Amino acid sequence: MTPPTATNHPPIASAIVSFLRSVELARSESTTRMYRVAMEFFQQVLAQHGLSPRHDPVTDLSEDGIAWFAAALKGLSPATERLYMTAATLFYEYLAAEDLAEINLPRVRLLVRQRSRRPGVRLPQFPRNEIDIILQYAMNMQLMPADSEPDRLRKLRDRAFLLTLADTGLRVHEACNLRRGDIDWNEGRAVIIGKGDKQAVVRFSRRSLSALRDYLNARARLDGASGRPLPSLPLFARHDKGAGKKVKPITTATGRNIVDQRVHEALGSETTDAITPHSFRHYFVTTVLRGSGGNLKLAQELARHKNIAVTQRYAHLSDDELDEGYSEIFDQPK
Repeated sequence: MTPPTATNHPPIASAIVSFLRSVELARSESTTRMYRVAMEFFQQVLAQHGLSPRHDPVTDLSEDGIAWFAAALKGLSPATERLYMTAATLFYEYLAAEDLAEINLPRVRLLVRQRSRRPGVRLPQFPRNEIDIILQYAMNMQLMPADSEPDRLRKLRDRAFLLTLADTGLRVHEACNLRRGDIDWNEGRAVIIGKGDKQAVVRFSRRSLSALRDYLNARARLDGASGRPLPSLPLFARHDKGAGKKVKPITTATGRNIVDQRVHEALGSETTDAITPHSFRHYFVTTVLRGSGGNLKLAQELARHKNIAVTQRYAHLSDDELDEGYSEIFDQPK
């Protein structure tokens, strides 16, 4: 095969522009934006090693560029490093696929493996005691005075929403997407389409089902006037001026706002920004582990973790014996 020449190949910067256009067609806007930042940094690194992205042809770019890039990323966080290295690797793959330069892809991948930091296993962190306080606050929300009918419905909805997150392990978007017809009230469970577009069965506790019934009973007039079959209506609906008399589902953003608002109400000045909807999923997994004596397989199945290694990260948080043993050693009067 005749080697590419400088006369029929674009400058490095032009090839990067073309690459980012291809990314824009296949990836989300946020991913494209992050890749664009990564490739700007990549061009700066090339310039530091004597290559001019604006003037030098793409055929002058060798696999060494990925090694230079990896070295320049060491001052950044591991997550940013992985993102930037992914963008650069995909750029090299793009050059090879488009026949813009002769790229030794096995060498590129070897350099990436050799020079990238391996991500550490981060243990889930969440304030369990504070979530207990929030859930107790939620349980009492139905007794709180309401300024209006929409306000009463929001209190009942948010109570049911928080208890559902804590007792089912649902991800926030999964909870927001639930319809009334998804729940089998007799069996206390729902069939959902979860992560990876996989069908899954989710179990509901008695208290979450009771809270949902309270909410839906209070919503009966609104649902009945919608003109739609009840099973097709959202389980969690909007109750604001924008919704009016229509029964519209809450969005994932609204789900996050519900958590944020009620967390601040429950904890007051002690509130922490560390509590998110996903914190309730952490709470769910550790509750299962505590209640089952550390049954990892049960927790994995109920949490719908594909890999049991993910569930194992929670095991240390559920080990009461370790907590008690530590306290006996370090916290007893000397």
